[in-house]
Amino acid sequence: MLNLAQYQALFRASPLPYLVLTPEFVIAAASDEYLRLTGLTLEQLAGRPLFEALPENLQRADAGSADEVRASLLRALSMGHDDSTAVLRYALPAAGRWDDHYWRIVHTPVLDGDGRVVLLLQTLVDVTERCRAERELREAGHQRDEFLAMLAHELRNPLAPVSTAAELLKMTAAHDTRTLKATEVILRQVKHMTTLIDDLLDVSRVTRALVRLDALTVDMKIAVTCAVEQVRPLIELCHHTLTLDMPVEPVLVIGDPTRLAQAIANLLNNAARYTPHGGHIVLRLRSNAATVSLSVSDDGQGIEPQLLPQIFDLFTQARRTPDRTQGGLGIGLALVKSLIEQHGGNIRADSPGAGQGSCFTICLPLAGAGQANAPPASDSPVPAAAPLAPALEIMVVDDNVDAAEALADLLTLEGHHVSVQTHPLQAIAAATISPPQVFVLDIGLPEIDGYELARRLRSHPSTRHALLIALTGYGQSNDRQQSEAAGFAHHFVKPLDPQKLRRILANAQH
Repeated sequence: MLNLAQYQALFRASPLPYLVLTPEFVIAAASDEYLRLTGLTLEQLAGRPLFEALPENLQRADAGSADEVRASLLRALSMGHDDSTAVLRYALPAAGRWDDHYWRIVHTPVLDGDGRVVLLLQTLVDVTERCRAERELREAGHQRDEFLAMLAHELRNPLAPVSTAAELLKMTAAHDTRTLKATEVILRQVKHMTTLIDDLLDVSRVTRALVRLDALTVDMKIAVTCAVEQVRPLIELCHHTLTLDMPVEPVLVIGDPTRLAQAIANLLNNAARYTPHGGHIVLRLRSNAATVSLSVSDDGQGIEPQLLPQIFDLFTQARRTPDRTQGGLGIGLALVKSLIEQHGGNIRADSPGAGQGSCFTICLPLAGAGQANAPPASDSPVPAAAPLAPALEIMVVDDNVDAAEALADLLTLEGHHVSVQTHPLQAIAAATISPPQVFVLDIGLPEIDGYELARRLRSHPSTRHALLIALTGYGQSNDRQQSEAAGFAHHFVKPLDPQKLRRILANAQH
């Protein structure tokens, strides 16, 4: 068995930064590389306890701590092998200045003939490049999310007046068949574009599990109905036959009704897009004592065997065919998989092969008996017909003139008294003279944003009790949280859903 002097001689010339420790964690020896990196001498270290000998600059930690290193040493001492994952950030002297480096701390026990630990070797493994690359990836991911949020905002803004103008045409041209048909085309394509924008945002939010799910007792039959309503225009456009095979009794799960409907709608959308015109789509819902199973099958173009293992990977798509005009981004199935897994379930894809159709099956835990009597997810995500609203005094504030005037025209046509402002400070001045009952405010406004405008309206005696509605291109969860904190009662993402707005206005005086 080597003595300490022999270990010192053995490791001194090592190219790796080593410390030799006794079982009591006292420093017995150190390699020249360790001394060079730390700027310390052997005299400063030898014979001293590890955590007393190291200066403060060697104990700063980001992804670990001195406690984690101590715990790793204890595990190596007791288990006879190293299982350390500690990564510490040390400031080390280099070229006359202190540089941050990241090190993985590895502990290797040295055993005697009886299996007892007689020494511990602590090695510093430089993982600086890896940690910096991971940090750069995180920063790039954050920048990507910021870019996607801004892109979505910029794309939603022009869609808002297009959608509202189409709604106006639909209301004013009730007896003109060609105009109505053209209006339906515009609204359908706006909806498709909006879905693509939402998917772009969800690819960064859902796949990284950043979406907050509302844990409610959901009747899957209601989620299916909501999903079908979303996809019905595409199914009818493609002349598909949709068959729903569901039990009579409720099928309850614990989850977020909106996100579950989104996942089902994505599967139905895929089936509709990848099935030639006049195809057949079948949705089956079943449950047993523990699980709920929902499958969407079609007789469309199917999935080639080599594609099946990657079908849920991001940006994976089947080969496009010349007659497939409703293209996607290759992110829908990745979103579905992530959403279902966040609900504690799983999804699988089956297909006999190209041209032979496909089937996607979702499995979710059945709600426990203790939750069986809870009210289903608010009760229904299915949109109900909006009641007629009493005439209201409404102010629309949006620096996009087309969007503001189109919305004002729509609300005027429905019997409200509407004023339009394109600058927030002018809106405050006008509101104090003639206070509206309802404000519909954009967020991205000049000089002060919509949040600040809402706070000022809330603080003024004449407008503090008005109904504030945010209508914006910003739709992430933090945007909604800021809206609520600023005093908004509702947060709409452009383009506006007129039916939802009508329901809110109808209840504004109740």
